[in-house]
Amino acid sequence: LNSKTQKQDLFIKLCNVHAFLGFMNTDLSNTSTPLLSEQLRLGREDNTGPGISVECKVCGDKASGFHYGVHACEGCKGFFRRTVRMKLEYERCERSCKIQKKNRNKCQYCRFQKCLSLGMSHDAIRYGRMPEAERKKLVAGLLAEELNLSKPGGSDLKTLAKQVNTAYQKNLSMTKKRARSILMGKTSSSPFFYFQPFVIYDVDTLWKAESGLVWSQLVPGAPLTKEIGVHVFYRCQCTTVETVRELTEFAKSIPGFVDLFLNDQVTLLKYGVHEAIFAMLPSLMNKDGLLVANGKGFVTREFLRSLRKPFSEIMEPKFEFAVKFNALELDDSDLALFVAAIILCGDRPGLMNVKQVEQSQDNILQALDLHLQANHSDSVYLFPKLLQKMADLRQLVTENAQLVQKIKKTESETSLHPLLQEIYKDMY
Repeated sequence: LNSKTQKQDLFIKLCNVHAFLGFMNTDLSNTSTPLLSEQLRLGREDNTGPGISVECKVCGDKASGFHYGVHACEGCKGFFRRTVRMKLEYERCERSCKIQKKNRNKCQYCRFQKCLSLGMSHDAIRYGRMPEAERKKLVAGLLAEELNLSKPGGSDLKTLAKQVNTAYQKNLSMTKKRARSILMGKTSSSPFFYFQPFVIYDVDTLWKAESGLVWSQLVPGAPLTKEIGVHVFYRCQCTTVETVRELTEFAKSIPGFVDLFLNDQVTLLKYGVHEAIFAMLPSLMNKDGLLVANGKGFVTREFLRSLRKPFSEIMEPKFEFAVKFNALELDDSDLALFVAAIILCGDRPGLMNVKQVEQSQDNILQALDLHLQANHSDSVYLFPKLLQKMADLRQLVTENAQLVQKIKKTESETSLHPLLQEIYKDMY
C-alpha cells in the first residue's frame, strides 16, 4: 500500500461487513471470508519483535522496559502514568489483593499501592535503583516524552468531546436516549419511533416476531426446525456483527484513529469491540429484558433464562453488569467518550505503535474526566469508577469468549460467523 487513501480503502473493505442475513445462506463454519480473515491477522504474528525475558514487577506479565523506576509491562506503565498524571483517587480496599496478570484490572487501589511499594515514583524517576547509564537514559527519555506530548487545554478537550459525541450519534443506530424513550413508553412523542416494541416472552411470540413483526427476514442457518436456544444464539451473532460494523465507522471518526498503522487499527477493533458492545448494551436493558431489532422488539429476561444451558447463560451476566452500570446514570455524551477510550487501549497485544495509541487514549480520558466534572459535578468518584468498569468489561468479555468456545465444542448445530471467528481467534 503506497498511499494513505489506499490504506483507508482497504480498511473500509475489511470492516464493511456483509449483511449478516445474506451472508449466512450456508453453514457458517463453511463460509469463507479470506479478506477479512487475512486483514484481522495483519501485524499480529510478524511485528511483535523480540521478546523480553524480564517480568513486570507489578503483575508478572512480560516487561517491556524500565518504566518509572522498575521493570514493568505496558499495561502497568500506562496505569501508573494515568493515575499520577490525572491525580486519580481509588476507593480504598483493605483486602491487600494479590496483583497478577490475569486479575490486575480488578482492584485499582491495590494495584496502585503495589506500584508505589515497588518504588514507582511520582516523579517518574527512582535514583539508586538502576545503573548510572540506565538512569541517564531514563531521564533523557522521560524529558523527551514530556516535551513531545501535547497536553490539550480545556477548550481543546471540549472540542474533542464534541467531535466524539457527534461521531457516536451519527454512527450508532440505537443511542441511550432513544432506547430509554422506548423503555419508558414515550415513543408516541419521539420523532424516531411510532410504535411500541413487540414483547417476546416465549417460543410462540418469538416465532411471531420472526414472521415479520420484528425481523423482516429469518436467519438462514437457523430455521424453525432448529432448537430455540440455537436460534437465539444466531440472533445474538446477527446483532453483534451489525454492531461491529457501526463501531468500526465510529472508530474511524475518532480523532487520530485513522492516523494509526492499519495493523493497529485492526488490532484495536479486534480486542475492543466486544468490550464496547457490552458497555453500550445496558442502554437497551432494564431489569426485565432488553430491546432488540432497533427497538422493534423487547425480549424478556425470564424467557432468556428459560433456555436450556449453555444458551441460558449467554445474556444473564450482561444483565447483572447492566444493573450496576446503569446506576452510574451516564448519558450518550459520556458513553461516547467511554467507548472511544475502550477502543483506544494501548495495552492490546501486538500493537506496533503503543505510544501513539496511548497518547490518543490519554487525550480521550482527559476529555472524559473534564466532561464528567461538568456533567456529573455531584459524582466525585465517577471517573475512577468508569476506569474500574473498563476492567470489569474485560472480565465480562473473557467469560463470554469462554462460553462461546464451550458452545462451539458442545453444540454441533452451532457455528460462528467468520467475522466473530477472527475476533475470538488467539484472544484468550
